[in-house]
Amino acid sequence: MHSFTEENYLKIIYHLSMLNDSPVQTNAIAEGVKTRAASVTDMLRKLSEKHLIDYIKYQGVTLTEKGKAAAIGVVRKHRLWEVFLVEKLKFKWDEVHDIAEELEHINSALLVERLDDFLGYPKRDPHGDPIPDKNGIFEQAQNIHVYEMSKGDSGVIIGVNEYSSPFLKHLEKLGLTIGIRIEVLEIADYDGSAELLVDGNKINVSREVIQHILISYK
Repeated sequence: MHSFTEENYLKIIYHLSMLNDSPVQTNAIAEGVKTRAASVTDMLRKLSEKHLIDYIKYQGVTLTEKGKAAAIGVVRKHRLWEVFLVEKLKFKWDEVHDIAEELEHINSALLVERLDDFLGYPKRDPHGDPIPDKNGIFEQAQNIHVYEMSKGDSGVIIGVNEYSSPFLKHLEKLGLTIGIRIEVLEIADYDGSAELLVDGNKINVSREVIQHILISYK
């Protein structure tokens, strides 16, 4: 069993490690957990002593198999709780992230398995992120960002990679929510903004928005 803080560090390191194949740097972890680099170094030493990470000073951090399994377990709980909050307690998708941050630290394997069963073994959370199964296996999907699409391309919104409440509320206002099919009518060379066809309506969306929307070709 790991502490609340240890789990947060492992999850942050895991998410950062998904961005590229190189070791995660201390400063990036400090930014992720919103603390000083000196405090991060102390925690990394503890995680290393527990064989959860491999840490080489000035080179960076990688998760061990044990650490990766622990991190994926926290991710699994977080995303299952988000599904529960939206589907069963009727929270909106912009309201659940912070609550799930608290619930993800409940350490009961039986509770997690029963929650998964109760929800019907969902594959994705309300933001479209894949939920690992009890063996830590994620469903694979071919996703691209809207800005990577070309004129005439179409697909279904499968996820987002920005979870702030203002952003998610903005997407709702635009009608750009999970499961909605869009077609790209134009991508502007000047500023990267896009004209999209959504439910028969044309809308203009900034590059700042479309860079956080993931599409799956159907």
